[in-house]
Order: sequence, then structure tokens, then C-alpha cells
Amino acid sequence: MAEDQGDPHNPDPNRRDFIHIAAGAAAVGAAGMMAWPLINSMNPAADTLALASIEFDMSKVQEGQQIVITWQGKPVFVRYRTPAEIQAAVADDRAGLPDPAADADRVKEGHSQYLVVIASCTHLGCIPTFGTGDFGGWFCPCHGSHYDTSGRIRKGPAPLNLVVPEYDFLSDTRIKIG
Repeated sequence: MAEDQGDPHNPDPNRRDFIHIAAGAAAVGAAGMMAWPLINSMNPAADTLALASIEFDMSKVQEGQQIVITWQGKPVFVRYRTPAEIQAAVADDRAGLPDPAADADRVKEGHSQYLVVIASCTHLGCIPTFGTGDFGGWFCPCHGSHYDTSGRIRKGPAPLNLVVPEYDFLSDTRIKIG
């Protein structure tokens, strides 16, 4: 007498093997899907790797103009200061500053017309606007911090000057930030 393939007491071994393999594959896939976010979170952020340093052509900035570029995910002001702005900044070196710094220490020697600062208010990280402050520089409309033409804090709740990032001139018109 031949075995009956439909007998519930004797299931088909091929079918049972398929179900075990499919269940195992589904379990491995689910474990991989759960582990992937943890593994991926250990990778460095793409914006910091890609922009660890950035080069910029200063000839794109005209006298009295400001350009905003992005470096490490942060906005950076690149300002070509007028002679009047430079003169005001140097004259304010002796003013009572909350975070004292000479204008010459905030620019590169021989390139005092160019000011490069991170465009983030040192109070709560807002982005200040140029030309609306009491000292001819930047004003943070969120909480009222005033910066001069050298990016130094003059009035308001911000505790520090606008940050000058590490940068070098590669030529007379080209800088590398970072």
C-alpha cells in the first residue's frame, strides 16, 4: 500500500523544510532591519566629512558686500569691508568690549578688508543681519545682540564675539576654511 501524500500525520517533508527556511530568512531579515539604524548612526555625518575644509574665491565678493557660504553645515559670512568699516573697527579696539579682541586679531595680516566669521549669534545660534545694528555691523533680531564691523559683541545678551573659523589665504583671492 502506498503512502498517502495528504495524510495529516505524515506531512510532506519538502513543505516543512520550505516553511523552516522561509521563517529563518524572515527572522534574519527582521534582525537586520532592526540593527541597521544602530549601525548607521555610528557613521560620521556626511555634511561634516564632505565639508571638513572648503575653498572660496574671494574675488566673487565686491567691496561693501557680504556672501554667505556653508561650511560644516553652518553658514559663514565672508565680508569685503569698506575702508570706513575697517577704520571704525580699528577705532573700536579701545572701546569697552564684553569680549575684548583687536580687529587685527580677527583678520589675516595684509587682508584686513576681508572678514570671515561663522554666521551664528553666540547667544542662541540665530543668524544676525548686517547693517541693522547700532554699531554698523550685525544685529540679531531674535534677542537684540549688536555686533560691530569686526563681528565683536557690543550690546545685548550674546556673551562672545562672532567666531572666526580657522582659515588661510591660498592666494590673494582664494581662501581655505577648515
